[in-house]
Amino acid sequence: MDSFKNIDLQVNGWGGVDFSSCSLTLKGVCDVTTALADRETVGYLATTITADHKVYEHVLPILAEAMETSECRDRLLGIHLEGPFISSEDGAVGAHPKAHVRAPSIEYFKRLQDLAGGHIRMMTLAPEQPGALDLVEYLVENKVVVSIGHTAADSGHIRDACKAGATLATHLGNGISNQLNRTENTLWAILASPLSVMLITDGFHLPPNFTRTVYAAKGAGRIILTSDAAPVAGLEPGEYEIFGTRVRLTEEGCVRNLNAPTLAGSAADLAHCAKVCKEVLGIDDSELEEMCFGNAAALLEI
Repeated sequence: MDSFKNIDLQVNGWGGVDFSSCSLTLKGVCDVTTALADRETVGYLATTITADHKVYEHVLPILAEAMETSECRDRLLGIHLEGPFISSEDGAVGAHPKAHVRAPSIEYFKRLQDLAGGHIRMMTLAPEQPGALDLVEYLVENKVVVSIGHTAADSGHIRDACKAGATLATHLGNGISNQLNRTENTLWAILASPLSVMLITDGFHLPPNFTRTVYAAKGAGRIILTSDAAPVAGLEPGEYEIFGTRVRLTEEGCVRNLNAPTLAGSAADLAHCAKVCKEVLGIDDSELEEMCFGNAAALLEI
């Protein structure tokens, strides 16, 4: 596979830098941006997960400031707010702290967008929560991409979210209950919908047949690969604390949540995810580049 540039819509951090931590610094953001550029990621969204408000007060202004630096300008493309308007159900909540999950609120989003200097470009939310559809409509009106994720939504919720303007599903196959109704569930509803989908093809989050099924349903034109890189990506194997939970980065490169039967992001960059995806699907580089760059660029109107 020839090397080519990519855009990653979900980067939680890298090399010990955590975009959802009060320890975040401007230098840390610049260091992550440089490290990713060295790995072919020429553009990305810094992702902050569900957190206490004091975390948002700290990290969002720093991320906004970073976008104006020479190191990050034109590479840090904005902020992906993954939560806090998600499901608190086991499985769906993933590695997000339940204590900080909130009901969807336009007013609270406005507070966060003010902290971010208007740089929130994408939001992941659960459309089944009361008030979610009003928020979706507001976000779309204000040029924020709405992605469905960390959810227990049924087909009706998915249909209504699409009508309200949602266009994407976050890391399909993850952030969902481990047990589902065999015929009526979130996965089928999203696969049957017009939503594009993000996939974490790091070799741990999804089995090969799941990736093949999504490709058969959506085609390269509606798939966006992402790394979902965790703050421990780039570090040595061992135990760490991220997102308020203990995790183990294994020798193989898997980030395991030690407090729940879930993963906690990945240790991969998007170039690695692209390599795994190509091996699984057997596709050519033109389709792979579409899934790693073109579709994301179109979504962000770059």
